[in-house]
Amino acid sequence: MPEGIAVFLGLVVVYGAVSVWLGRFSITMPIIFVAVGALMGPRGLVAHQDVELLTEMTLALLLFADASTLSFRQVRDDARLPGRLLIIGLPLIIALGGLVAYGLFPGEGLGFALLLAAILAPTDAALGLPILNNPRVPVRVRRALNVESGLNDGIVSPFVALFTAMALAQGTGQAGRWFASALSEIGLGVGVGVAAGLLGGWLYAAALRRGWTATTGEQIGNLALALCAFWAAKTLGGNGFVAAFLGGLLFGHATRERLHVATEFTETTGTLLSLFVWAVFGANLVPPLLQPFSPLALLYALLSLTVIRMIPVAISLLRARLRLDTAFIMGWFGPRGLASAVFLLMAYESFHEAGRGSDLLADTAAWTILLSVVLHGISAVPLANWYARRLETADPASPELVALPELGIRRRDPLRWLRHRV
Repeated sequence: MPEGIAVFLGLVVVYGAVSVWLGRFSITMPIIFVAVGALMGPRGLVAHQDVELLTEMTLALLLFADASTLSFRQVRDDARLPGRLLIIGLPLIIALGGLVAYGLFPGEGLGFALLLAAILAPTDAALGLPILNNPRVPVRVRRALNVESGLNDGIVSPFVALFTAMALAQGTGQAGRWFASALSEIGLGVGVGVAAGLLGGWLYAAALRRGWTATTGEQIGNLALALCAFWAAKTLGGNGFVAAFLGGLLFGHATRERLHVATEFTETTGTLLSLFVWAVFGANLVPPLLQPFSPLALLYALLSLTVIRMIPVAISLLRARLRLDTAFIMGWFGPRGLASAVFLLMAYESFHEAGRGSDLLADTAAWTILLSVVLHGISAVPLANWYARRLETADPASPELVALPELGIRRRDPLRWLRHRV
């Protein structure tokens, strides 16, 4: 195991040295480290008992960082577009995904179908950075995709917990108790997250006013608060992801988004851990995809990346008067990334502990994530350029071209500082 970690960290060093060069060929960080994990195998990197701890902490840190750095004052300038994606599009994606899954796998039950749909509902803007970083793509489109990606994983996390409990309760004689148990877990997560966010935000807002803290202290405190919210909720039997997400939202609000630099340290730590998560995903869930091969799992993956997202997104944008190519771009660039991988690994562990077979769940979600990592990674640059060229002849009064201020791109791009130097 130590030798595996040494090799892995050596590959991280090499990737850091050539990441910009690889990016010119649309070879992204997830593509690299999923391949690294698949080559190293499940015994070459992280022990089985450490997988759950690693994946949980990674998502908790990134949920907190994403939520606390979202500037609601800036989003308020154009809240309708991301609001449509989150309020209309996201529930429709889960509903349509669950309906398709139930049709393809009727023997697994409704809980399984909804759980699969919820795992694959959140998006990861890191896999579509060429869209978000391309100044030729309208700010309004980039803002909507960025905000959607920053919030939908936190919004989905309680549904993942709810549907996991529902799926595991089916056929166990506990059908009447799973809902109350899941709601209790979510409720405790909400309570801890609100308390941690408000109290932590009040403390650091007061410290800032009095000059009691500096950048290093803010960074350490921010990281510790994210982990505190997560572990406090877990200790009390609550949902740590809900606590981390709400804690980040309220911390950012209480400090009036004045600790973005400190939060970047938390995000960078989570991003470093995410490299391990991608490798764990590649090591544990990619090799079994062909042993045995499941055509229905692959079919669902293709549907999930296309119609299951594109139709709900198109419906949510119906009254926004956007162009068809805009609706296509926003529908396609819903890559399934780190949040889906972590939710899958967590559900996989829950099924394993309950003694229920989880191969179909793992295969279907893993196919979707793997295809997304590859297809969204290699298509981001050419499609961004294609869309930008089409907009060159667009009517200047088009809703896409409304002038808006830029939002900071903060979504899991660990080498963004390098990009400003090349």
